[in-house]
Amino acid sequence: MHTMSIMVTGGAGFIGSNFVLDWLRHHDEIIINVDKLTYAGNLENLASLQGDARYRFVLGDIGDSTIMMRLLAQHTPRAVINFAAESHVDRSIHGPEDFIQTNIVGTFRLLESARRYWDGLSADDRVRFRFLHVSTDEVYGSLELGEPAFTEHRQYEPNSPYSASKAASDHLVRAYRHTYGLPVLTTNCSNNYGPFQFPEKLIPLVIHNALGGKSLPIYGDGQQIRDWLYVEDHCRAIRQVLSIGQIGETYNVGGGNQSVNLDVVKTLCRLLDELKPRDDRKSYQEQITFVKDRPGHDRRYAIDATKIERELGWRPAETFETGTRKTVRWYLDNQQWVQNVTSGMYRSWIEKHYVV
Repeated sequence: MHTMSIMVTGGAGFIGSNFVLDWLRHHDEIIINVDKLTYAGNLENLASLQGDARYRFVLGDIGDSTIMMRLLAQHTPRAVINFAAESHVDRSIHGPEDFIQTNIVGTFRLLESARRYWDGLSADDRVRFRFLHVSTDEVYGSLELGEPAFTEHRQYEPNSPYSASKAASDHLVRAYRHTYGLPVLTTNCSNNYGPFQFPEKLIPLVIHNALGGKSLPIYGDGQQIRDWLYVEDHCRAIRQVLSIGQIGETYNVGGGNQSVNLDVVKTLCRLLDELKPRDDRKSYQEQITFVKDRPGHDRRYAIDATKIERELGWRPAETFETGTRKTVRWYLDNQQWVQNVTSGMYRSWIEKHYVV
């Protein structure tokens, strides 16, 4: 391989764009970002990289084998990191088709392209190559209170079309290792939060609605438990897995922050009360409203990240308190970004700044 590079798919989404920015803060290696820019892909997340010679953006679909084969041949990356996924559970309930196409068929076609590319590499480059698949803890299903947290050996029991599609993609990645020898790595992470998250997910939605004087919707009784992972900690974990992870292995990545949803919302209200008080000086907690629970809502997820801590030396740097404070500050400092996203303006930003 000539100039060293890595390829990221889905790098305009929330986790993907954070990874691209994080990568270029720590490496000078070229990063090629392939994204088809569906509703959650936002090039404005990466506006700070305009003119950076280490970064290339390509509008493309992982399911389009012709484009992917051409890009792999052209850029000869030493690794492909797959973030490309439809990822919102509520959307998967209302319209599962996109999830099946992107998460299952798309991953399959990307694996096929990667395998054909890898087959054609020199012996040294074949040894060096990695395919890293970024997945979710939702593939493991739901935990009862008191049950031990998910380890990498937990049986897959997905409960939504989204998690079922991600489970299928994980199985395909594993199969390509066992059938073809493709050097794969998989990470399964807990709920991410932080900068650039589309305001349909709990934390940015609460911040956005709170500031707009709208109600803060809580599903059911609000006692669902999630493990929260600050997105920059997740990016560091992915870099670590890519660097020293064992081929064929799966690594669970969690923030060690199990919190009840209602407490998460109250924490955000407390931070907003401090950093951006309401005009009437009342607490944002007054805006909390309970709404009907969503179908098949998993009660509890919890990640056991012992393996990545023990084997790769990764630990989260942020606690839930420090991570949410950083996140609230980011949203307060980036209201224009939020406005562009919620108004759909970012779609025209793409048309203005990126000519296909």
